[in-house]
Amino acid sequence: MSNQRICIPDSEYAARVQKAAGLVAKEGYDVFIANSNEADFANVRYFSGYWPLFEIGGAAIAPSGKAALMIGPESGEYARDRSKIANIHKMVEYRESADPAYPGVKVSNFKDVFASIGVTDPKRIGVAGYLVTTMPVYEGLKAAFPNAQIINADSIMTSLRQIKSAAEIACLREGFRIGEIAFGEVLKKIKPGMTELQVVGLVQQSLYENGAEYEAHPVYSLSGLNTTHAISRPTHRVMQKGDMVQFNMAGRVDGYSPSIGRPICLGKMTPRQKELVKFGLEAHYKTYEWIKAGVIASEVAKKFVQFYKDRGYESTYLYGPCHGLGMLEVEKPWVETISEYPMQENMTFQADTFLHDPDFGLRWENGLLVTADGAEMMSKSHMEIYEIE
Repeated sequence: MSNQRICIPDSEYAARVQKAAGLVAKEGYDVFIANSNEADFANVRYFSGYWPLFEIGGAAIAPSGKAALMIGPESGEYARDRSKIANIHKMVEYRESADPAYPGVKVSNFKDVFASIGVTDPKRIGVAGYLVTTMPVYEGLKAAFPNAQIINADSIMTSLRQIKSAAEIACLREGFRIGEIAFGEVLKKIKPGMTELQVVGLVQQSLYENGAEYEAHPVYSLSGLNTTHAISRPTHRVMQKGDMVQFNMAGRVDGYSPSIGRPICLGKMTPRQKELVKFGLEAHYKTYEWIKAGVIASEVAKKFVQFYKDRGYESTYLYGPCHGLGMLEVEKPWVETISEYPMQENMTFQADTFLHDPDFGLRWENGLLVTADGAEMMSKSHMEIYEIE
């Protein structure tokens, strides 16, 4: 690990707020708020560096470029020490779900917050993080501004976050590097008789020892029938000889959360297991062949689906081939058969090749950086077919 920390510079946070303000003005909003919680933290951290814990958080931005951070009543000192936005407001609307009343604690309301950034009578309020915005936040906005329209403004965040800066790409690369080290440790130590969760412990130790601030996402260590789960959590299941085992892991670096996904077998694969592992790897590499700047995303997805059909593997297909990558391991935009946007340089995706039979599944997954000439695979190590004897 380098002694120089890889991170987003303070100047980039300030530039993000100003760029957002321009989009807010262009869309005709009087004010814009972006909400986050502990798990879906990206919107607020993108502008402020602040990551909510227990409570939720919000960033308010005016078309003028003035900004405020909205936090729960317990996070004042924490936010003061972490936030790049100095204008911070404690609010009961952003409290934790245990619902404390906080008698005697001085708090702001939405009128106070908006006045602090020069907004007094908003008619159109854009809200990003729409799906994680809570009822108390919504009710607080309506109580303060009963005649205002509250409008889903998630598209502003997608526009801001989908093209990555050099610093963002560096954070992702570092997260992949740490994930590769962790997977290497797994290959050295995994054996039948270990539980899925014991292997998670190996991964977590390696991630933190090598510079991660957190796991990029909950570590996948899934075995046997559990490998058929597209979304899952590891269990106390004891891994057996002959099991397929699926791993997904990487380090979170200054808020950026990539993933590498690799299948292995504890012993020799059956002919069917090896067949699907090989086909999945072939489909995974095809994804990189089809992507470059200027290509319409739906064209890639349609080719991917057709590739499965032509080879007789349609029944193993669930989704694909890519989803956005950035502060969250899964974020907009998706690459689907209805995605009519063009690929642009410095977009980043997870090329996510998942397929399954009734009794096992597997996933090959890596970062993908869109370039003018094609797509760069951001994690190239450990792409062999592993049969651990």
